[in-house]
Amino acid sequence: MTDVIRCPWITDDPVYLRYHDEEWGTPNRDGLRLFEKIILEGAQAGLSWITILKRRENYRAAFDGFDPAKIAAYDEDDVKRLMGDAGIIRNQAKIRSAINNAKVFVEHFGNDEDAFSEFLWDFVDGNPIINQRNSTNDSPSVTEISKKMGKELKKMGFSFIGPTTCYAMMQSAGMVDDHHVTCFRHTSNREA
Repeated sequence: MTDVIRCPWITDDPVYLRYHDEEWGTPNRDGLRLFEKIILEGAQAGLSWITILKRRENYRAAFDGFDPAKIAAYDEDDVKRLMGDAGIIRNQAKIRSAINNAKVFVEHFGNDEDAFSEFLWDFVDGNPIINQRNSTNDSPSVTEISKKMGKELKKMGFSFIGPTTCYAMMQSAGMVDDHHVTCFRHTSNREA
């Protein structure tokens, strides 16, 4: 059996391997999962992604499956509950940001997750950008598109969002394929 070639940044942690092999860079048009990615990318600020990834199921439980309407109705008791939840990052600013972002989501998109997905995917004209990365140094942390996306989301009222967070979400959601060209997950290798 031949060895599978992956992006060089991936570790041998089973959670991280599964994320890389099954999710990262795979086009995702599920509005609720995209909302989740924005919240989790904001929670990740200043931390490693694996820290958040290992807590994702805890976040899903603590934040009602990332249902924006439910989160938008959270009050101070919910903030206290979340601050006491050892299964998530207990940062009050990040928790309040998640609640704020849910309120903004509901204000602009109502209960229409598809509209939110379309809004985000419109930044890439509805199709993934397929990059040809040869090394980790080839991958930017910010692009012109992620700057525009961050600016629009901030204008709507989203918080803990910016061009770096947006680009990380775009990579995760498959709006861009930043797998290395040698990685078995790169689009060109999946189509072969």
